[in-house]
Amino acid sequence: MAAASATGGIPQSPAPAGRRRGGTLRGRLALPAIVLAALSAGLLAAGPARAQEDSGPARAGARDWVTALPRRPLPVRAWPSGKKVAVAFVLYVEVWGFGHGPAFRPDMAGRDPDVVDEAFRHYAIDWGLARVGRVFRQQAVPLTLALNALFPATYPEAWRELRASVPDAPVLGHGLNNTTQLLPLGRGLAAQEAYIRRTLDLIEHDTGSRPTGWSSPSVFPNADTFTASAAAGIRYTLDGMDSDILTRLETPSGPLLQIPYPAVTVDMGQYLSRAKEPADLARLWIDYVTELADEAARDPARPATVVAIGLHPFVKGTPSGAAALRRVLAALTALDAVWLTDTRAIFEAAP
Repeated sequence: MAAASATGGIPQSPAPAGRRRGGTLRGRLALPAIVLAALSAGLLAAGPARAQEDSGPARAGARDWVTALPRRPLPVRAWPSGKKVAVAFVLYVEVWGFGHGPAFRPDMAGRDPDVVDEAFRHYAIDWGLARVGRVFRQQAVPLTLALNALFPATYPEAWRELRASVPDAPVLGHGLNNTTQLLPLGRGLAAQEAYIRRTLDLIEHDTGSRPTGWSSPSVFPNADTFTASAAAGIRYTLDGMDSDILTRLETPSGPLLQIPYPAVTVDMGQYLSRAKEPADLARLWIDYVTELADEAARDPARPATVVAIGLHPFVKGTPSGAAALRRVLAALTALDAVWLTDTRAIFEAAP
């Protein structure tokens, strides 16, 4: 379905239909096409040691390809306790609205009501979020929450249950909702800064904590978003998706740390647009992180790497999704080179 942002008037065109797998069509979001493209990083208290500067595409003195602002790499020799790979899992806590959001059966999207796809989304809120929270609590692994500001007031019981399971998880600002109230793109810096401040104000009111990290709703920022978020008090962002290491963007409003959030590691795009099951994602994540650890072992002089991995409750909040997630957390916990952490700790460990 096509929808328009209530704040920016940005038309949302439907993404192309997904491929068939096992006879069932799955893989389209009723959101901007960019969602599918996009949905498809310190040594102890003394701080991290700096590593060599030759560290991938983000070279010293380079300009960011989205904003044209100066962007420089922040190579780290090692994370706390000498770890070489930092991994932060980020659970997306989102408001879609009736008739909006991810479609498990896009062939049914024209129905009114679309019982199948509404159930798919509501199950994620009513059952999936709490299940993912329990998995992280039981596995004693840190978690970060990316929160639509309207979620706590819209689904207060779901929010209380999730927050009780991961009370120490840092909260990222993630816009107002994920469909009809996205960033006001094209309306200038002031409009975006006001939107971001409103997001942070609402989250602080409902949670008692004001976020210093940001992940744009529907992964749909533009060049102005980075400067506007820094002006609104954001210190780090997950909107940089093209690196294995931390980078710092020098905006007119101040520096903004970018923690890598690679499109290929986000479960939503892999599940809906590429028909990957939770077991496929488990293998992908284990292989991804294990290879980073192996690269570090083969070349200890390489900078320590970092990856934020996006989780969505309709993928990892099902029983099969949670079972696969447990296997991932157990496998990564067993890797000596891996630091399972959250985005706030990564920000605090940055040079």
